[in-house]
Amino acid sequence: MKKFNIRKVLDGLKEVSSSTPSVQVGPQENHLVQETLQSDHFQLCKTVRHGFPYQPSAMAFDPVQKILAIGTQSGALRLFGRPGVECYCQHESGAAIIQLQFLINEGALVSALADDSVHLWNLRQKRPAVLHSLKFNKERITFCHLPFQSKWLYIGTERGNIHIVNVESFMLSGYVIMWNKAIELSSKAHPGPVVHISDNPMDEGKLIIGFESGIVVLWDLKSKKADYRYTYDEAIHSVAWHHEGKQFICSHSDGTLTIWNVRGQGKPIQTITPHGKQPKDGKKPESCKPILKVEYKTTRIGDPFIIFSGGLSYDTVGRRPCLTVMHGKSIAVLEMDYPIVDFLTLCETPYPNDFQEPYAVVVLLEKDLVVIDLAQNGYPIFENPYPLTIHESPVTCCEYFADCPVDLIPALYSVGSRQKRQGYSKKEWPISGGNWGQGTQSYSEIIITGHADGTVKFWDASAIMLQVLYKLKTAKVFDRNRSKEDKGNTEVSDEDPFAIQIMAWCPESRMLCVAGVSANVLIYRFSKLEVTTEVVQLLEVRMQYELNETESPDGGGGGGEQTSAHPTPGASPQTSGPPSHPSTSSNNSDGGNIPCLKVRSTPLKQSPGYQVDLVVQSVWVSGEPPQPITSLALNSSYSLVVFGNSNGLAVVDYVQKTVVLNLGTVELYGSNDPYQRQPRSPRKTRQPSGVVMSSTGLCDINEGSATSEDRCKSPTSAKMSRKLSLPTELKPDLVLLSVCPPRGANPLDHRDNSFSRSRSSSVTSIDKEAREAASSFHFCESFARKGDSTLTPCLYVGTSLGTVLVLALTLPPAGEQRQLQPVIISPTGMLVRLKGSVLRMAFLDSAGTLLPSAFEPWYEPNVTADGEEREKVRKRRPVSVSPTTSQDFNESQFAVICSEKQAKVISLPSQTCIYKHSITETSFILRADVVQMNQGVCVACFCANGHIMTLSVPGLRPLMDVNYLPLTDMRIARTFCFTNLGQAMYLCSPTEIQRITYSQETCENLQEMLGELFTPVETPEAPNRGFFKGLFGGGAQSLDREELFGEIAAGKASRSLAQHIPGPGGIEGMKGAASGVVGDLARARIALDERGQKLGELEDRTAAMMASADSFSKHAHDMMLKCKDKKWYQF
Repeated sequence: MKKFNIRKVLDGLKEVSSSTPSVQVGPQENHLVQETLQSDHFQLCKTVRHGFPYQPSAMAFDPVQKILAIGTQSGALRLFGRPGVECYCQHESGAAIIQLQFLINEGALVSALADDSVHLWNLRQKRPAVLHSLKFNKERITFCHLPFQSKWLYIGTERGNIHIVNVESFMLSGYVIMWNKAIELSSKAHPGPVVHISDNPMDEGKLIIGFESGIVVLWDLKSKKADYRYTYDEAIHSVAWHHEGKQFICSHSDGTLTIWNVRGQGKPIQTITPHGKQPKDGKKPESCKPILKVEYKTTRIGDPFIIFSGGLSYDTVGRRPCLTVMHGKSIAVLEMDYPIVDFLTLCETPYPNDFQEPYAVVVLLEKDLVVIDLAQNGYPIFENPYPLTIHESPVTCCEYFADCPVDLIPALYSVGSRQKRQGYSKKEWPISGGNWGQGTQSYSEIIITGHADGTVKFWDASAIMLQVLYKLKTAKVFDRNRSKEDKGNTEVSDEDPFAIQIMAWCPESRMLCVAGVSANVLIYRFSKLEVTTEVVQLLEVRMQYELNETESPDGGGGGGEQTSAHPTPGASPQTSGPPSHPSTSSNNSDGGNIPCLKVRSTPLKQSPGYQVDLVVQSVWVSGEPPQPITSLALNSSYSLVVFGNSNGLAVVDYVQKTVVLNLGTVELYGSNDPYQRQPRSPRKTRQPSGVVMSSTGLCDINEGSATSEDRCKSPTSAKMSRKLSLPTELKPDLVLLSVCPPRGANPLDHRDNSFSRSRSSSVTSIDKEAREAASSFHFCESFARKGDSTLTPCLYVGTSLGTVLVLALTLPPAGEQRQLQPVIISPTGMLVRLKGSVLRMAFLDSAGTLLPSAFEPWYEPNVTADGEEREKVRKRRPVSVSPTTSQDFNESQFAVICSEKQAKVISLPSQTCIYKHSITETSFILRADVVQMNQGVCVACFCANGHIMTLSVPGLRPLMDVNYLPLTDMRIARTFCFTNLGQAMYLCSPTEIQRITYSQETCENLQEMLGELFTPVETPEAPNRGFFKGLFGGGAQSLDREELFGEIAAGKASRSLAQHIPGPGGIEGMKGAASGVVGDLARARIALDERGQKLGELEDRTAAMMASADSFSKHAHDMMLKCKDKKWYQF
């Protein structure tokens, strides 16, 4: 805590010596706001992880519990039950998972890792934990096998040996199958690693062992010797049994399948090369790619299924990875989008010695999970209900909204449900285990992801679940003149011209604005009706920041930013591509106005959902591409969108389809620019662009009739003096008019007349490092000038150099006037300066309540009602203020401003800094949001050094500081978002979203919200042996493994072979629970829950034992009665 005190002292000293107002708060302001948030309202913990497991490596399925487990190369374990039941765990070592095995219907899972450790996970708790671990020291694990209803796990190693582990105690048995005992003594060569172990379905005492070199051994566990050996001259990849235990099938590295009789020595009874060309002269078919895995599944009626991956012919270059299903004489080759990692056949029975009755195949691909329905003709796939398509195209940005309007998710779902693909299996999703949590969370949450291919996806993230609602393809607006990008790429490439960079969304009005990497801004309205747009409306903006051309022939003004030139009044609207209208002298020679993307010129059919209303494009200026867009904001009440780049900013009125303002950031300062900017040497190649500078000319250029030669030049254009950034006639409060079309004309017909001119040609250019980008924007109703008594619509602009500037907006009245009269914007100067780039701005009323931005409620834009009715629908809603404040004239507001280094609170309208806090000295903040918690408002910050912090407002007291991520990468930096009610998220891998909470309340309720993975289910009855099999000793032979592998018979294993490590197992979710009374209570409660659960299980077991004892005594009594009167010869 000392750290903060020292920092405050230093801050105080700095404040005294600096020109900014002192931190010491006046008595009258100190007690204005009672802060309700305290440190104990905050606690940080992970809630849930969504998306496809990144770099999957192994898979397992529990056929009774119907739970799927997927392991990854980073040691992550993901468990999936019914849709909405998901769980994420992580092995501490981070080593790759090579194999997973369920203890079927036991609520436990064994994982084998590449670091030669084996772990037992307890799944009977909401947050699974490791109960035991075993680390092998001398041997490398290659394969594991756990027979159904057995507690002895077979572990095969690289040396070719097999060790046996008791999964209850996780102790090694002294029973070891050594490789040299398994193979023939005459064989000199080592057989290679163990690639397969499984017991004969009909005889548990017989174990089949597959060695990589091609040797298969049938080992008799009781006699400790090999019964049979089967040799093939190609390497083995996998082995599978026929359920009767008389035959097995092997898959090989040359693309062949061999079928063997258990008792048949020597040769296989059948050799198949499913994808090899059969030569006519009876020779061996050509070899194919390896068959990596084979499964052999039987049905009561009809032929067995042989399912395998790989095995394609070498000449099928470019063929996609395939799964082959052989059923009788039919062979179906199912192409996959990505390489196959593993597959599992789902069967009706867990018993290996019964007819398997396969009904589905789960195929784990490198970037997808596919489930195939085996019961329907054509093998259709099931529709995947999990949110595994986050990475369909790489995610480039995210936004997170908690506490959305209640009608929003149903509206998005209704338009999104029409986008569903057809042709899926009609059956229910087969992975259906577990139960949903008892979530008490009532508010709705939405996550929006922007992608590299220009798609925007809306996700329902309520109650710690995730479901895709709606998908918008922004690339449809443009002509696609490139070849389609390769689907498999998960990293953003330079060849993604449609990639989304920033998104701004107003949930109440449903207006959406997206900025792309090609310096384009698309404005969308939400509609439930389909519409065909004949011409996509386009505005082109020339944002240029260049020094004035002192060497230009006419001495005229160069530089400032400007929009594209005006056509004559009768010109038709510009719809796409490079402009065809007359342009100024500056871009006649170099083809200046070239947009990065060409807007489509053909009619665009727009389905219900988001429909493009306007495209704004930054164009090339004088042979230089436009700068990337750095910030974006939208206000539906004012019908304005503002975007900025390293040159400046542009404000667009999307009702009138005009550019209202297009300025360099420097020009917003007026004559008060605090920075000493060094001019660059002018470029001789540039021509003057003839920008109008005279204050009197502002209205004249609206008609667009003057050519650049006729237009008046700035009287000061040749001078380099910085203070002349505004002509002397123009005061800092200069009014900037948007260009309005001639009265009475349809504003759309003269959209191109509507570009306003940059005011100043005499702005000196600065070097790129010193360029001041617009880094953040905020629209609100506030006090525009110092000492104002009335609230007016304002736009606050934060820059990369830490300055906050204010623009006052004068809006025409709603209705017809709004369509015709111009929006007037007046810069009113600088509000405050901070260290580092400005990240976030927000406003509180005098009671400390967060003031939401004004918004217009959503209306259907495509209704064909008459004008009056339509105006009624779209009347602008007044600014939304909290009910507690009426905002009287004498009342104040607080502006909360957060930069990369510090936060300040400014009292308005006095414009005095009343609080200041230095958040970080050594690092910088990546993301900051002012968020509404249940108990009040706070600033939440995510720092580049991995710390997550919260500060109270307006007092800026540190409430929480947690070192959450020791190292952050660019992906996390780009996708981290905070939202209201203590929720946050980021992309933890290219395919997964990690959600976290910083709310104590949510951490406490998390246990209830999480789903249950394990549900008590009766194990199905074992198959009936039948009368004759019982009589003649057929059917499954059981084995007392305890007798064989136990310490009494087998002795103790070598201590140096493996080390037993007890797991943290029992108490779940403790990582999230902080120290203190609350944490202790949570632990005690969980321990009690567990004890109750164990007692319940004991009671169930006791009842089951009593029931079985009753049934045994009943059977014994029946037997006695039956046999009582029989003679000896009748038995």
